Amino acid sequence: MSSIPTGPTIRADFERVDAATVAAARALPAATLHEAGGRIGVMPSAIKPVAPSFRVCGPAVTVHSPGGDNLWLHRAIYVAKPGDVLVVNVSGAYDFGYWGEIMSAAGRACRLGGLVIDGCVRDGAVLAEFGFPVFARGLCIRGTGKDFGARGWINHPTLFGDLTVQPGDLIVGDTDGVVAVPRERAEEVVAASIAREAKEAAIVKRIDAGERTLELYNF
Repeated sequence: MSSIPTGPTIRADFERVDAATVAAARALPAATLHEAGGRIGVMPSAIKPVAPSFRVCGPAVTVHSPGGDNLWLHRAIYVAKPGDVLVVNVSGAYDFGYWGEIMSAAGRACRLGGLVIDGCVRDGAVLAEFGFPVFARGLCIRGTGKDFGARGWINHPTLFGDLTVQPGDLIVGDTDGVVAVPRERAEEVVAASIAREAKEAAIVKRIDAGERTLELYNF
């Protein structure tokens, strides 16, 4: 069996959101989880699915990569476990193609849950065909380096704007964007989201029957 990448800034073992909570979250919109949790966990709004059909749901494996370098992403693929979602900070150097066909093939082979990257990727048309869910700021053909002396981090708290994502947090993404729900609150937030979805479905029926939002919400 191949070895897992190791090093002083790589953590392989951490507590993940439980499988039952992940399974329940798969049917829930990212926006609902955000609202039901108290308007929490919004990843940068520029991060969107590379293909409209992509949806991501699973525990976070966080990566802080040097700008313009994707070696730490390659390492993270083999630190992660099946179902994990790579959540990647690229040190503000957005306009590089950090991920493409080869890495999606590797992620798919490892049965990972997907990629959420605060930067760009390439091979967009191929990624859509692969079916491995990728969420990114956009597409960019600029190549990346692999500096073996550069410092990166895997599975440490990672900052995205004003949001800190912890390894093991629940990550859910759809066409609206991506939400990160703290692991210790995930079960509670998922339960509240299921209730919110039921309530909104009932409100839609009332609107279809002729009621107005002004009265329904006492505006």
